[in-house]
Amino acid sequence: MNTSDHAYASGPTSPAAPPKDRTRLWAALTAALFPPAAVAIGVLTLASERASRCLTYGEQCSSTMPGWLFESGIAVGVVALVVALAAPAVRVRRAALAVQALGECAALLAVLGHA
Repeated sequence: MNTSDHAYASGPTSPAAPPKDRTRLWAALTAALFPPAAVAIGVLTLASERASRCLTYGEQCSSTMPGWLFESGIAVGVVALVVALAAPAVRVRRAALAVQALGECAALLAVLGHA
């Protein structure tokens, strides 16, 4: 048996393929799921006792949602989305995806905290 025959018997050796980076996909998916989540959270907020009393009797309507927190969360999410989609480095895209998710969660929690 030749040494060349032995090399083919075990199969050609190839370097392991690098795992696919899907941060751009996850960033786009996270951004696409934010509006339905905000609507669902808004419906949950309207189902609270305080919101029901406000809609029915016009009582306890004085407190308002902290708009700056909601707007800041959305702004951070949008900027992080742009970075996650445009950055060439995988490490930067992953960090931007994490910041995007945290910003969107802060915006959703601001709506939920209003209940």
